[in-house]
Amino acid sequence: MNADREKKAIHAYLKLLENKGAKSGVLYKRSLFLDQFSHLLAAKALNRMSYGIALDDLMKTIPADKWNDSLVTAREFYPFWMGDIKVIASLNAKSKFDFQPIDWKPLQTSIGTLTKNLYEEKFNTDETSTLIAYTKALQNKDANDVIIETRVNLAKILLLQLRDAPNPDSRIYRKAVDLTLPLFKIGETQKLFLLVIREFYYFWIESKQPSENAIQVTWEE
Repeated sequence: MNADREKKAIHAYLKLLENKGAKSGVLYKRSLFLDQFSHLLAAKALNRMSYGIALDDLMKTIPADKWNDSLVTAREFYPFWMGDIKVIASLNAKSKFDFQPIDWKPLQTSIGTLTKNLYEEKFNTDETSTLIAYTKALQNKDANDVIIETRVNLAKILLLQLRDAPNPDSRIYRKAVDLTLPLFKIGETQKLFLLVIREFYYFWIESKQPSENAIQVTWEE
């Protein structure tokens, strides 16, 4: 095990957060998460797949209401663990660290309730326009009807979660995603949801005119 590697990465990450103005409470919570994470990372090769496997294992032990904070920390910590100086410098220069609290969060619910609401709730004009644009983009990529229906329904679930959100931005979107993800109990469904929300974000945030390069229409069965 190479525990020194993780200790140095954690120290560098937390030190930079502190320099950016993160409060002691934030640093303490993140250090606790990273201490748990480091035990799973210590024996891993330095690559994205190893990081993802360790994170998946850890998230199985994290309460659903802690997923957003945990995943934000994991996203930010990755370049420190990898020792990617260029990415770290870019994050530092652009102040891309997310430690200011967001008071809003989606209402507590279940995947059963959200699925039921897909067919009962009416989507407003903006929501409908976004869904239509996403559907057309999938059709333009020759997605079949099953793929389209499945992905649009997952996008609708996220829109329901975002219903009472304040002005749209990437942090709000990520929080809705992070707190919806643990509602899916099957790993493959979680993976598909993540793929959909990465595609759908461009439609949600960019006035329904994203690059179609964001759209992928295949996945492993």
